[in-house]
Amino acid sequence: MTYRIKQRRPSNADRAALHFIQLQQRGMPIEIKIPKEISEYQESVFFGLSLRQFVCSLLAVAAAVGLYFVLSRTAGAEFAGWASILGAAPFAACGFIRYHGMTAEQTLAAILRSEVFTPCRLVFKGENCYYSALEQRIRAGERKPSRETEVAA
Repeated sequence: MTYRIKQRRPSNADRAALHFIQLQQRGMPIEIKIPKEISEYQESVFFGLSLRQFVCSLLAVAAAVGLYFVLSRTAGAEFAGWASILGAAPFAACGFIRYHGMTAEQTLAAILRSEVFTPCRLVFKGENCYYSALEQRIRAGERKPSRETEVAA
C-alpha cells in the first residue's frame, strides 16, 4: 500500500517570498516603491483616516448632534438640521483641508501672526543698481563712449 502526501498549494505571500529569495541569490536588486515625498505619508488609524482626521470627524459629529438637539426644540427640525450641518463643517474642514502644506492650526497661527500681532504695510520700492552705480557720472554730464574710435581720438 502506498501513501500519497498531498502538498499544500503555495500562497501568494509564499510565492513572493520565494521570488525575492531567488532574486537575491542571483544578485539582482530588489525594488520597493516608496512615495516621492515622505512627509506626505499619513498613517491610517481608523476607517482609513489619520488620527487627526478621525478626531476632527468625531468633533464634527458631536457638534452636529449637539446643535440638532439644542435647536430642534426651539427652531424646528428642518432649521436644526441645516444649522447642525453648518456647525459641523468647520470641524470637519480642520481635519481634511491643508493650505500650502499647513494644517488648520498652523494656517490660523500664521494669519494671526502676520495680520494681528505684527501688522505692517509692505511697500515695494524698486532700485536700479545700474543707475545708482553710474549716478555720479550721469549728473556730471559724462557719457560712455559709444565706439572705440572715440576713445582713441
